[in-house]
Amino acid sequence: MRRRPVTRRPADLAAGRAAARYSPSIVTTFVDTNVVAYALDAANPDKQQQARAVLTQRPRPRTSPQVLRELYVVAVSKLGIAAKDAADAVRALVPTVAVIEDAALVQRAIASAARWQISLWDALIVEAARRAGADLLYSEDLQSGMDFDGVQVRNPFAP
Repeated sequence: MRRRPVTRRPADLAAGRAAARYSPSIVTTFVDTNVVAYALDAANPDKQQQARAVLTQRPRPRTSPQVLRELYVVAVSKLGIAAKDAADAVRALVPTVAVIEDAALVQRAIASAARWQISLWDALIVEAARRAGADLLYSEDLQSGMDFDGVQVRNPFAP
């Protein structure tokens, strides 16, 4: 059984809160941008419902700054959501950010992209999920069932 590290989220550090201890029986999840975007997409009600079910799980799935950036762009440019509403959606996700992006994360992602033959953007999501301590990564972009050395992908929209 994999032992979970004691971690602190940036918000916990800023507030001076003690680190949360994770139970080995709790699966820690991470969501890719596409899942969050579908939660906002009224044009795809089935996927919207499935995405919202993922996002309301407890404990709440984790994200990264990359997910926030991409969500804003997708919401405004592809979903036609007003900039203020897209910013509100991003703001609502801020508490889920569990990763600080730095050069080390980028270097790990570059190595993972080469190893797994995936895009750098997908590798950044995988490595952010790993850094966040996630066992499960919800994504439509990566192959469902793929295991990236302990981070398993699940497509929440697959039959």
